[in-house]
Amino acid sequence: MFDDLRNDAASKPFYEEGEATYQPASSSYSSGTPGRFLGMTSFQRFVLVFLLMMATCIIGSLALFVFGKFVL
Repeated sequence: MFDDLRNDAASKPFYEEGEATYQPASSSYSSGTPGRFLGMTSFQRFVLVFLLMMATCIIGSLALFVFGKFVL
């Protein structure tokens, strides 16, 4: 598999002048739409943050219960 690896690397340039130039894909950042972050609306961001907050509170409460800082 690695026979003549140096010869192959030397004979084939990494970048050839005849190839097409790099065209970056269009993204939501370049559209200039205000109020968008990662393509989400404000309500979608709110739901995501709310779910993360609830998960943090539940995991923290379970950790306090396991370490014996409070009992039911």
